[in-house]
Amino acid sequence: MELRHLRYFIAVAEELHFGRAAEVLGISQPPLSQQIQALEQELGARLFERTNRRVELSEAGRLFLDEARLVLAQVEKASDVARRAQLGELGELKIGFTASAPFTSSIPQAIFAFRQRYPAVHLALQEMSSKEVAERLEEESMQVGIMRPLPLPDSLVAVELLREPLVAVFRSDHPLAAGSEQGMYLKELATEPFVFFPRTYGSGLYAQLLDLAREAGFSPMFTQEAGEAMTIIGLVAAGLGVTVLPASYQRMRIDGVVYRTLLDPEATSAVWLVQRKDQKSPMAKAFVELVTRKAG
Repeated sequence: MELRHLRYFIAVAEELHFGRAAEVLGISQPPLSQQIQALEQELGARLFERTNRRVELSEAGRLFLDEARLVLAQVEKASDVARRAQLGELGELKIGFTASAPFTSSIPQAIFAFRQRYPAVHLALQEMSSKEVAERLEEESMQVGIMRPLPLPDSLVAVELLREPLVAVFRSDHPLAAGSEQGMYLKELATEPFVFFPRTYGSGLYAQLLDLAREAGFSPMFTQEAGEAMTIIGLVAAGLGVTVLPASYQRMRIDGVVYRTLLDPEATSAVWLVQRKDQKSPMAKAFVELVTRKAG
């Protein structure tokens, strides 16, 4: 049995006339009659009651009609699923992102726009360090990453979505708070204890802070570590040290903490959109196109 047999049968069942059904199907009547007979022989059941004047569905034909319509509807649904998946409109898209990325407005806006445009695509978002983002992309366990700059393997490619200033964060009663409202240089924190991400966490900010401090002529004194930026800011508020973070974290209003823009020329941090060079996922390609357009 082939799908065309079902289509032929449904056409005759709806028209109850072989001639009209043949016209609807765009074939001649004799082959249509032959195909219906072949279908009946295969099923071992008479689907139509035929007389010289009329054609009627048999009881078996009425029951078979319902099932035939369901089969063709399911086939059409399957075809639609395949087409939409190929266009990136259906399925699951796995995205890894570093903690600071959602605080930049263009990225949440792009994710919202993607969900509006492709409601049938499930976005599986997972927070992780920038190092983990790169590792997961390389092993192909996710399709897209949003991260801070880190050295990338040859299999990955990055697009810079945005670049933002770095800010110094310290208690509002710190001696540096007064008079630094217009910004400050990193060297002014040279003797301060730092609260920061652990070296092993894989944050792209760690290596950048070391490079900036080296340019400023000192090596940061890390006295307290935390894996979450919110915790780091809280520890700063508790008086355990100072820190340096991307300016987007200023949206996290914590009492007793002030943010000061760093004036050092290289004191900026980028956010990258990263994917494999051999990206195969149509969904990922659609997401990347939308995010880069929003960010631009």
